Amino acid sequence: MRIASIFAVGGLALTAAACGEAPKDDNNAGSGAKKFSACMVTDVGGIDDKSFNASAWKGLQEAKAANDNIDIKYVASKAEADYEPNLTQFVNQKCDFILAVGGLMGDATSKIAKANPNQQFGIVDANPGDANVYPMQFDTAQAAFQAGYLAAGMSKSGKVGTYGAVPIPPVTIFMDGFVDGVKYFNTTKGKNVQALGWNKDTQKGSFSNAFDKQDEGKKVSDALVAQGADIIMPVAGGSGLGTTAAAKASGGKYSTIWVDVDGCESTPDCSAIVTTVVKNIPEAVKEAVVKAAGGEKLESKPGFVGTLANTGVSIAPYHDFDSKVPAELKAEVDKIKADIAAGTITVTSKAQPTK
Repeated sequence: MRIASIFAVGGLALTAAACGEAPKDDNNAGSGAKKFSACMVTDVGGIDDKSFNASAWKGLQEAKAANDNIDIKYVASKAEADYEPNLTQFVNQKCDFILAVGGLMGDATSKIAKANPNQQFGIVDANPGDANVYPMQFDTAQAAFQAGYLAAGMSKSGKVGTYGAVPIPPVTIFMDGFVDGVKYFNTTKGKNVQALGWNKDTQKGSFSNAFDKQDEGKKVSDALVAQGADIIMPVAGGSGLGTTAAAKASGGKYSTIWVDVDGCESTPDCSAIVTTVVKNIPEAVKEAVVKAAGGEKLESKPGFVGTLANTGVSIAPYHDFDSKVPAELKAEVDKIKADIAAGTITVTSKAQPTK
């Protein structure tokens, strides 16, 4: 896309614009129409995390493509201390819609929203409960349940694993669903596949302690591989790229399941990715911004909760693994989706979104 290429080659200019005065309206000569500005603050993983930040930015790009009266820009947070100043600078620039990305930004967003009650905010992966913050959350436990079942069915060692970046609800919800999917496989098949890296009962497990450090992600997955895991699902943003790269380099010793955005479209490691537990962040963000630009008020209750039933979450195509996943297992995974959507199978997690 033209927008993407402009930002890719013009990073310095973009940063300067985002941190200084708001850019002047353009593509608007003679129309007299005021642009609707949608401004995004990334989490520390940055715009190229191949995960939730990149997904949210894609949503803004798609909103602009749908309505050329929408102007978009972002500023990247380098540390958690940047959240409040970055949100505040967009308030000062009089952005019409300010999007915070990531569960770690909940407290900062709530604070700035309370201080600016007439400002419209949106947030991905959190629900601070403020009237002027539109929450976009995703019940990824549902799709991760499918992925856990799939991993158990594909494992040759009888051990699979998962790890997170940090123990916050948008992370642990994936891990809860994954281990429950493995458990469901064992129950229905009379097997005993082990799920390493996460204990749903105690809510304790393995973490890289960062969303943006590939070496830390690799360390955690190396430990899981050493314990025998041959399929690993990192829920760690950019840190998980350390795992997918190592899996690709392992020559098939182990493989991975990616999260958030289809790893075969967003990473160079497709050959090591069985599938992806997808959060349809782009569509949720696009819909929110287009509605707001059209004058519609975004209600904080109920906000948006993505599920298998409304396609807010899903598992991606199998890509390079399509011929390796048995047809019977594919059918079983599809049946699980239908059963969860219909309520026949109930997936639970302490981290499930509040509505």
